[in-house]
Amino acid sequence: MTIATVRIASILVGGCIAAFALSAPAFAIGGGGSGSGSGSSGAGSSGGSSDTMPTCKKGQMYDKRTKRCVKQSSANVTEENRTDYAYSLAKAGRYEEALAMLDTLKNPNTAEALNYRGYATRKLGRTDEGISYYLKSVELDPKYAQVREYLGEAYVIKGRLDLAKEQLETIKAICGTECEAYRDLNEAILKP
Repeated sequence: MTIATVRIASILVGGCIAAFALSAPAFAIGGGGSGSGSGSSGAGSSGGSSDTMPTCKKGQMYDKRTKRCVKQSSANVTEENRTDYAYSLAKAGRYEEALAMLDTLKNPNTAEALNYRGYATRKLGRTDEGISYYLKSVELDPKYAQVREYLGEAYVIKGRLDLAKEQLETIKAICGTECEAYRDLNEAILKP
């Protein structure tokens, strides 16, 4: 190959890399999807969103107010935003980052934060630890359907279908059989 051919090839490769790098954030900002465990929070819940939001590169987080990625250390980001972003990280499979985000909360003992901590630890294979967080979340908000779904899924993992079915019945009383929390836990019980 000639030097000119090598230069042209390297320019093309560099251009492709730049195009990919610049387009990735645009795709990441998409609709955000919805979490597979969303369920209605019952009365008494602070109403934390179960829908996920876009995720940002490590060291940043998505600010719902400004609708852009900001430094995680930003003092302007609300506790609710941090909690919801931790859930988005967990749903994206970034469990350790989700736990680190939850560690930044001034009040980590909300039903939502404990639920999301339980979700991340369970997904890391620490099912018993996850169950302990779910139980604390249930104590704070017994009508929080999503935490009961995740608790039931943890019981399925442990082979305790009896306890999973108890959670399913409680979810049925909270939001009926058509809510996502009921459908997802029912499916997990039927296909352990």
